[in-house]
Amino acid sequence: MWQQRLIHLPPRSRGFHLITEEITAALSELHVCRIGLLHLWLRHTSASLTVNENADPAVRRDFERFFNRLAPQQASDYEHDDEGPDDLPAHFKASLLGCQLSLPISGGRLALGTWQGIYLGEHRDHASGRQILATLHGEAI
Repeated sequence: MWQQRLIHLPPRSRGFHLITEEITAALSELHVCRIGLLHLWLRHTSASLTVNENADPAVRRDFERFFNRLAPQQASDYEHDDEGPDDLPAHFKASLLGCQLSLPISGGRLALGTWQGIYLGEHRDHASGRQILATLHGEAI
């Protein structure tokens, strides 16, 4: 079984956002997949995808503080600022974290660990909505 769907996410504030439920809700075919893989491809260069702690929102806030220190917005030696001072730091963060995930599916569900969730890292101050191309490949129940 192969399925592919473009998932549209609404605009979000800068930071890390738990999107696991939005992803699974957009994939009605997921529940009939006995075993397989879900590949997520974020179609943007200033946002990212990662998997991490899904219970404590403080982790997402700490992620934002850490990456802001790693790629500060006010560095005077950045050349690329076509879309504002947050443009190049957003590209740095997106490259460090990545724009894709491959997630296992087992028994019609994502086989994430108990405390794992999918994050969207929104690295722009005023971003538009985001698009994720989801490709599901597996064996149906």
